[in-house]
Amino acid sequence: MTRPGDDPRRLAVFWLQSSRPGLWFPTLWLYALPLAGSDAWHSARGWAGLLWVSFPLNLLTYGWNDLVDRETDRVNPRKGSWLFGARGTDAQLATVPRAIAVTLLISFPPFVLWGGPAMLGVLACMIGFMALYNHPARGWRGRPPLELLAQVGYLLVVVFSVLQNDVPWPPWPTWLYLALFCAQSQLMGEVMDVAPDRQAGRRTTATALGVGPTKLLIIAVVALEVALLLLVFGDAIFGGALAAGLIWLLLDRFVVFGEGAYSLRQMQLFGLGSNALALATLIYVGATGCLLHLAGPLAP
Repeated sequence: MTRPGDDPRRLAVFWLQSSRPGLWFPTLWLYALPLAGSDAWHSARGWAGLLWVSFPLNLLTYGWNDLVDRETDRVNPRKGSWLFGARGTDAQLATVPRAIAVTLLISFPPFVLWGGPAMLGVLACMIGFMALYNHPARGWRGRPPLELLAQVGYLLVVVFSVLQNDVPWPPWPTWLYLALFCAQSQLMGEVMDVAPDRQAGRRTTATALGVGPTKLLIIAVVALEVALLLLVFGDAIFGGALAAGLIWLLLDRFVVFGEGAYSLRQMQLFGLGSNALALATLIYVGATGCLLHLAGPLAP
């Protein structure tokens, strides 16, 4: 895995930072969602799956992205941190493909034994979405709004969780909510990165529309999420909390920040806040199963 002169410990730290621990919460959240009310957390299978969607999957996801975004990352003030990911040298980045390959070869075979051959299809689809997103010349990452559609690939984490833990499939409104959640997360990251993306010549929905319209798009997406939580899932607590977040987004757009840029300190605070909210909602959704049970006219 290493070449002469490489420090294995420093490389290991770099690979861990490349997996962006501060952004593990989407995969952890998606993995845990279908397990509400199950006994998965009392088995090795459940915890093994959680560990896999933490480091190996996120190294695959973000490490690959770092390879094609190296020019953007060099001018991105968020990079070079545990919260938002590493800013690697060319020599460090050259080790990432080998680290990804070895990590997958070591970590994934047990899941094929547990979840069956279909797990190979899940991994192939994950890699396919990442290739579609990260292709250097034709990748959707630089072809808005296709980069938003590519976020649907995150839903494969739910598929992985269902197969790994042999739990029921979530109802279709859950998949709709999660697709909106993934698009919202992508748009928020693009708003934070709009300046370095423009400087590096990268096209995203945020650079194409501008900060103000992109924030309005985020507000519309979150409003749809609130409507789903209140009207389809009948959950006033989660829906009310997200409605409070919607009020903050309106204040952000029209009162506090408008179309102005966030400082690095503010982005760090937003990142820490996002992790805290993700942990709180993960616990709540896991305890109540609120996104697995329909209310109102869609209730069985």
